[in-house]
Amino acid sequence: SVEVVRTLEHDPSLFTQGLQVVGDEIYESTGRVGSSVVQRRPLGGGEPAVTVAMAGDEFGEGLAVTPDTLWTLTWQKGIAHNRDPQTLEVRSEVPYEGEGWGLCSDGTALVMGDGSDTLTFRDPTTFEPTGRVSVTSGGTPVTRLNELECADGSVLANVWMTDEIVRIDPATGQVTAIYDAGQLQQPRPADPDAVLNGIAALPDSGNVL
Repeated sequence: SVEVVRTLEHDPSLFTQGLQVVGDEIYESTGRVGSSVVQRRPLGGGEPAVTVAMAGDEFGEGLAVTPDTLWTLTWQKGIAHNRDPQTLEVRSEVPYEGEGWGLCSDGTALVMGDGSDTLTFRDPTTFEPTGRVSVTSGGTPVTRLNELECADGSVLANVWMTDEIVRIDPATGQVTAIYDAGQLQQPRPADPDAVLNGIAALPDSGNVL
């Protein structure tokens, strides 16, 4: 289970996909074709410091911040954006095979999900794939891995359309814990898009957002 230790205001119109905390700021990418955006805003609340719209035909997905780059995914367009982490403007684009779902950085490699049971490791500079692992729980593949967060040597993942967050050993792909987040924000809005998505580790706290 999970315990709520603090709540933060969030724009309900944003369909959260990628989420990461860096210092005292939150980076967020959102979905929906025609209204996807990337934002950087104060962790403590307030207006975004920067908001950049994605192209009208792009459905934004996961993101990962490295020391010099913000990477953002698109769901079905097969394009990763290399962005300036301060201005959020696109510097270059890299194509990839399949769909883009979740993305995180473990400090050495990027870890990307495509909605299946597979996590792909990528070079943080070139975005080229460097390896893959299949995620299993008790020997059974775990599919629909959505937003990802690299934290403390593990990968946390929302399981799409469920209340479960799984903790994954990236070396073996084995699920080492399953968290039930079903009690968060109850009752939930009737909107079918009001599902759990977006995980961000809070530095030096052991907590996640």
